Amino acid sequence: MPLVLSPTQVAFNARGDGKFNKPFQEQVDFFQQKQNVPTERYDDILKSAHDRAFVVAGAMKADLLADLRNAVDQAIGDGKSIQWFRQNFAAIVQKHGWEGWTGSETKAGRDWRTRVIYQTNLSTSYAAGRWAQLNDPDLLKRRPYWKYVHNDAVRHPRPLHVSWSGMVLKHDDPFWQTHFPQNGWGCHCRVTAVPASEYEGNQAPNDGTYIYKDRAGQEHVLPKGIDYGWDYAPGANKTTPLKDIIDQKLVRLPSSIGADMWQSLKPTVTKETTLQWHNILDEWLATPQAGRTAVVGGITPEVSQWLEVNKEIQPLTAEIAIREGLIRGSKQARHTVSGDALNEMEWRRLPSVIGEPEQILFDTRTGKLLYILASDDARNIKLSVEFDPKKLKKDQLNMIVSGFKQSQLTIDEMIRGGLYEIVQ
Repeated sequence: MPLVLSPTQVAFNARGDGKFNKPFQEQVDFFQQKQNVPTERYDDILKSAHDRAFVVAGAMKADLLADLRNAVDQAIGDGKSIQWFRQNFAAIVQKHGWEGWTGSETKAGRDWRTRVIYQTNLSTSYAAGRWAQLNDPDLLKRRPYWKYVHNDAVRHPRPLHVSWSGMVLKHDDPFWQTHFPQNGWGCHCRVTAVPASEYEGNQAPNDGTYIYKDRAGQEHVLPKGIDYGWDYAPGANKTTPLKDIIDQKLVRLPSSIGADMWQSLKPTVTKETTLQWHNILDEWLATPQAGRTAVVGGITPEVSQWLEVNKEIQPLTAEIAIREGLIRGSKQARHTVSGDALNEMEWRRLPSVIGEPEQILFDTRTGKLLYILASDDARNIKLSVEFDPKKLKKDQLNMIVSGFKQSQLTIDEMIRGGLYEIVQ
């Protein structure tokens, strides 16, 4: 039976100092910069999103995910075996009472699931570490070409991966953006840096494409030889703002899962959200253009649960967004006339209104939520931002539909009169 080595067992530093059976610093650093992201299914997070997110399909509770993350972190950083990981995984599952996860029913299923989690994280962190090493400027000067190397010890070699073995291409060839290994579940291929003397004028192969249909019925065109979700270069996008990944993901997740995701990542994405929103607002004010939208926050799990329990309302998604037209459109003009419009500095505080409100209220007349935060106004005016969670159609965002200033006295009177209900 051929021996199958894990990526860390075959890792050789790109600078030439081989380290057998030991992780290398770039690999460890890559994994440690990830953020825990709760997900329901394995394809909730795909491709380069894994450069910023640590996920275990079905692990949606923050404390459970944190313990699983710690076990994987030790497996990578300390070179722990899969047997060690399986023992720790079993203890973590029992500790948190996690039931019904894929593979839990049988020993074979548990062995398969733990192997997938263990090997996938080791493989992708190894690949990302290699990407960092291979792109070292000093190394690129000496070895500007990369060679694809197939691991001939695998039990079931993929024919196309075998055909790519030994191929040498320039480091910036577009081929590497989709074919930098690993290129699928259980793939153990790797890349090494070589001098220009090894380049023989090869062109990247064109092996064609195939169609993969996901669980939602959406078709994806993929390069042949690459598994679904693996057509990216691990580590190449680790500087991508986490907020960009979350924004793209929240709109596709059920609101309860999206709310957990937003809440767990809130400490990390708050600063990114604020900075990005300021840049977006500057652009909107400088160059008006209809139809633009920005995500500025998300529903918390507590708000999602309150809506479901008390109003039988289940928003389709968790994100809260705003359209450019609200800031410069007819509603803003009407509020300006009535003297309760938000000024530019108050619009800039929008992520704080959503993320750190003093109150969240439910308008019993309209079914809208109102997020309340004290303004800098000397009159202690409140900022009220509302969106309607009931009038959503499929794939629409929870949209802020109004923004204005309202006195605390008025808010208190509305609560006493039963027109507003306190959510939190």
